[in-house]
Parts: sequence; structure tokens; C-alpha cells
Amino acid sequence: MKKLVAVMLVMLSFDLMAQSDVIRTESKTDSLITTKGDTKTKLESPPASAISPTINTSNSDLCTFGVAGAIQTQILGFSTGTQFTDDNCERLKNSKTLYDMGMKVAAVSLMCQDKRVFDAMMNAGTPCPKDGLIGNEAKIAWAAEDAENKPQEEGFIDGMEKSNKGTAAASSGLIALLILLLL
Repeated sequence: MKKLVAVMLVMLSFDLMAQSDVIRTESKTDSLITTKGDTKTKLESPPASAISPTINTSNSDLCTFGVAGAIQTQILGFSTGTQFTDDNCERLKNSKTLYDMGMKVAAVSLMCQDKRVFDAMMNAGTPCPKDGLIGNEAKIAWAAEDAENKPQEEGFIDGMEKSNKGTAAASSGLIALLILLLL
């Protein structure tokens, strides 16, 4: 026990000696900084981009499709979009609806408004209905009919569907406008 007390006294004395060697310095500084200056900022950025609207009809049950386009120059931006209706798609959907309601003759009659279907039905020996007549009676009625009253290729012009022809015209117009703006 005496040894323990002696060791503790020695350690305490080393601690007191270590504290007496410590130099303490205290410093206090007050400063005031004044700055005066003029700052000018010049921001140069291009004009906002012309972004065409999204017309998404790909996952819908509509018979429409969208066309959109945008043109951007350093001065002017132009954006447009529209949608077109596919008449043949509407005919198919209407015909299916009539068929599902049990109106089979009306469904076939609606499909027969397309000249390609009309010709296919005649070539197959199953003529399109005519004024409520079907089969051979309809074939005789169609044979007596004027060429003007038979289905014409209304939906097609020079092998291109009307709706596609309108799309091609709109696209051509946008390209022409782009070229004019770039000149």
C-alpha cells in the first residue's frame, strides 16, 4: 500500500510540473473590412428551343395518328403539330362493331364501300349486299348498276392513301419553311 501511495504522489508531482510549463497566450483582434466595387454581368444565350408537341396515339383505340415538327434558327423558332384520321381504320372498327351487334349484312355492306373489298367479294362469288339483296340477287342488281354508283377508289390517289398524302404535304411544307428560314 505504501508503494501505491508513493507512485501516486510521483505521478501527481509530474502532472503539476507539466502544468507549470504550459505557456498560455490570449489574443483578441477586431477588424473592419470595407469593399467598394462595381460588378457588371453580361449574359449571352441562344433563344429558347422550339419543341414540337407530342401527339401520342400509338397505344389508343383511336383511328388517328399525330404529326409534329419544329424548326429553330438563331432568331426564330416555330413548332406545330396536328393529327389525321385514318378513314379505313374507322371503317374497320365500325364494321366490327356492327358485326358484334349481329348486323352481319350491314358490316359487310360497310366494308364493301372500299373498292378493293368490293372487287374481292365479286371475284370470290360472294357479291356485296345491294339494297337489302344478297347472293345472286345482289350480283344481278350490281350488274345493272351504273359505274358511278359502284364503290370508287376514294381513299386512294395515285397508290397513296389520302391521309398519307396530307401528311406528305404537311411534311413538305415544314421542310420548305426550314429551308427558307436557313437562307
